[in-house]
Amino acid sequence: MQRILIIIITISTCLSSQAQTGSSPINREALVARHNVNNTEFDTLASVSVGNGNFAFTVDGTGLQTFPEYYKNGVPLGTQSQWGWHSFPNANNYKLAETFQEYDYHGRNITYSIDKGKNERQSAAISYLRGNAHRLHLGTIGFELTKDNGTKAQTSDITDINQTLDVWKGEIVTHFKFEGIPVEVITLCHQNNDMIAVKINSALLSNGKLKIKLRFPYPTGEHTDWACDWDKMQKHVSKIELIKGRSAVIKHILDSTIYYASLNWSATSKLDSPEPHCFVLKPGKTNHLEFSCLFTSKNNNSPLPSFTETQQNSRTNWKNYWMNGGVVDFTGSTDPRANELERRIVLSQYLTKIQCAGNFPPQETGLTYNSWFGKYHLEMHWWHAAHFAQWNHPELLEKSLGWYKTIVPKAKQTAIRQGFEGVRWPKMQDTTGNETPSKVGQMLIWQQPHIIYFAEQCYRFYKNKETLEKYKDLVFATADFMASFAYYEKDKDRYVLGPPVIAAQETVNKPGAFNPPYELAYWYWALNIAQQWRTRLGLPNNPKWADIVKKLPKLPEDKGLYLVAENAYDSYTNPVYTSDHPAVFGAYGVMPASPLVDPKIMSATYDQIIKTWHWDTTWGWDFPMMAMTATRLGEPEKAIDALLMKVQKNTYLKNGHNFQNGRLRIYLPGNGGLLAAMAMMCAGYDGCTIANPGIPKNGKWVVKWEGLQTMP
Repeated sequence: MQRILIIIITISTCLSSQAQTGSSPINREALVARHNVNNTEFDTLASVSVGNGNFAFTVDGTGLQTFPEYYKNGVPLGTQSQWGWHSFPNANNYKLAETFQEYDYHGRNITYSIDKGKNERQSAAISYLRGNAHRLHLGTIGFELTKDNGTKAQTSDITDINQTLDVWKGEIVTHFKFEGIPVEVITLCHQNNDMIAVKINSALLSNGKLKIKLRFPYPTGEHTDWACDWDKMQKHVSKIELIKGRSAVIKHILDSTIYYASLNWSATSKLDSPEPHCFVLKPGKTNHLEFSCLFTSKNNNSPLPSFTETQQNSRTNWKNYWMNGGVVDFTGSTDPRANELERRIVLSQYLTKIQCAGNFPPQETGLTYNSWFGKYHLEMHWWHAAHFAQWNHPELLEKSLGWYKTIVPKAKQTAIRQGFEGVRWPKMQDTTGNETPSKVGQMLIWQQPHIIYFAEQCYRFYKNKETLEKYKDLVFATADFMASFAYYEKDKDRYVLGPPVIAAQETVNKPGAFNPPYELAYWYWALNIAQQWRTRLGLPNNPKWADIVKKLPKLPEDKGLYLVAENAYDSYTNPVYTSDHPAVFGAYGVMPASPLVDPKIMSATYDQIIKTWHWDTTWGWDFPMMAMTATRLGEPEKAIDALLMKVQKNTYLKNGHNFQNGRLRIYLPGNGGLLAAMAMMCAGYDGCTIANPGIPKNGKWVVKWEGLQTMP
């Protein structure tokens, strides 16, 4: 009887995006705490992290980074920041222009920076520019544990591990024993500084068998790597810049890159450098030690916050995050998948907060280890960050939006070089916004409308003129490029996208491919929204935008199914096209209904894709994208099935990370996509009149949610 009452109340109250569903407020702390991560062994795929969005620190079963080599092929023990980048010296003066190659765009040649060289010099330039700049591992901080016989500890010497990531507080509490003596470690990250604070209790401190060791690596510069090269000792310099009382500053110099690590500690201790790039803090006669370590790009001589101050800062900020954002509670559900889905949601909220909520777009492996040299992929920014607005945290989304303004000159220069208007946003880049050579990335276009989507999310939340003024230039310049990229076919009185273009489904890259469905729908929506921004600001309509919206073709289809591109009639018989992202779902899932889309055809396409797709080739965000399409189609059971499909790349590890394969052991677009889909499945979308439209009404699901926003 109680379950029936909850469902009835849910149906009557969840039509508003602000609604709290259920009969009573959710006990948020209990909801979050039941998904704390507990480790009792060294599991290389279960390492846990603390962070603040601009900085993250990942630890092993000792609560610090004691055995980084052991974890390097799992979820590595990273110490990464948004500002920490390095480039190997450009001794040969390679320039981006050397990588340009010409492509035909409807009768005129335009240049793209391509990663397939035609000669030795061009190939070398491409290799250098792809690998530089790369993100730094700032340094490992671990224990130096010495056994009674004088040898250093191995993982097998650590026993009785009991480690908990307290997701509500944002702290890691670790207990273990070394040679029978217990050790307690509490690890925190300051929420406003790139700093960890650690408290250690153990008799091993006073007998000299437990010390703190800080090591600085040289970067590897590899595509996908933990970014630590311990062999090139002569390539960089690490030195103590200052020791004063119970504090020190260490300077690390790598070619033209310089940064600092500032240390504070609580008890009388001695800091030594027994070997190059290695610094050991040896406590005096004490069983209790607290220390802090701050990483900065500029020297910091100010006292660091204490452990207690950092703990208060962390707990206050995390409580605010959990109390002010959205939550989803499946208590009472009898579907055996409900608890796992709730776990994925809570841990994804934690992980995206520490890995993706920074001042720049994140890389796909966040602040844990390098993928694509640590650079970020702008088409993935939606999957990393759009959910923040849906989960009532637009301030976290906005942290990275200012970066777009800083790269406008370069984005405008790219558009001008190619003969387009407005700004053409890059695909793969570092903080400076430089293009990266790529035979795929340079041809992608679906990152272009993202900034319009983000700006509209902010406006929907704040509904004020200040937001319009803040983002209007980005919205209008982006729309100008989109309008100029759409080519007018006079004989058919319509506009087309491409060629050349590579779709979000990157296997759709054959010569001459054009009009991929997701991109068509996104162009239609974004140009309409840009036009609405002009109206809101009292400006006249842009006639060119209006003409394009009017004359964009409907999604390409054949025999009642949507094609992956207009000239790909073998979309469901050619294995090239039944692999990678099933991006057609984005046209009516991520994107709302439009005259370009027929829901009946999309429904038939959905069923065809389920039957024919090579699911082992998909990616973590594909499953949330499918769930959003199923939700708009009124198929909530298919939405749940998509979110929880048993495919390797839809695996969520013990620590909440979305596992893809041996190269991408974590994949944060999957986590962010899960949250975006879940918000829509509960709070709905514009025009939706069904309560919890993505939750099955089969009696097995009971859902309560608070603080979620509707999707466009």
